[in-house]
Amino acid sequence: MSTAFSVRLQARAYEVDRQGHVNQAVYTQYAEHARWEFLQAAGLTPDVLADAGLGPVLLKATVRFQRELRAGDHVDVSCVISGGKGQLIELVQRFQTPGGIAVARFENTIGLLDLATRRLVPDPRAMMRELAKQPDVLFPDTPEQSQAKPDSAEGQA
Repeated sequence: MSTAFSVRLQARAYEVDRQGHVNQAVYTQYAEHARWEFLQAAGLTPDVLADAGLGPVLLKATVRFQRELRAGDHVDVSCVISGGKGQLIELVQRFQTPGGIAVARFENTIGLLDLATRRLVPDPRAMMRELAKQPDVLFPDTPEQSQAKPDSAEGQA
């Protein structure tokens, strides 16, 4: 099992609401920031995507808040492509303290928009693999990244 991509953020004082914790809308901004860092770590920069006439789109986000964040707290936001088929990619983002305590979980459905036709591309995974400089960041456990090696002891008497 490979390690998920993650980015560490620190909650800022101006992101805190009247209850004294980070406003719920800010979590969405943290999630967006982490998704862009995830894409860029694979080499899918905004320029690479724009040159290909593509843009990532968030189609659905479901959030479960589990623990509050307060000003000054650090949070690690991970990104893992967990599934999807056809035009859709399922991406899970876990928010955790540096000590591993769950803070929030985003379950997202994303796609790649063809900027000329304004339609989702039919196979965003293939397109992302083709354009990415480091596709293993996005798809660390895919068959093409982790080919089974023959057992050297197999067939020996």
